[in-house]
Amino acid sequence: MKSYKEPSFQDRARNAAEAKKKALDRLKSKAPVDEKIVAERAAARLKRDAAEAARRAARKASDQAADAAKADLAAIKEGDVTAAPTEAERKAARDARYAARKRRK
Repeated sequence: MKSYKEPSFQDRARNAAEAKKKALDRLKSKAPVDEKIVAERAAARLKRDAAEAARRAARKASDQAADAAKADLAAIKEGDVTAAPTEAERKAARDARYAARKRRK
């Protein structure tokens, strides 16, 4: 049975050169980048970013409506009622509370 032989410097250099050559061959064999696919991916990313911005804007508007509803309720509780809220305002406050409750879950 043969014992373990320490690789020489030439062996290690040859192995490193072979590994480098294999890596370069793999890199060269890759298909070139198709500009059409890159453009499609960029368009999809822009569309996804726009949808996220719309969701953030809707969430911000919902939060502002909820804050306004809370302020109105606080004013009513304090007895500082300048004008009773209309049906639309009450509905908006109710919807804002519902959205806030759903978001918390």
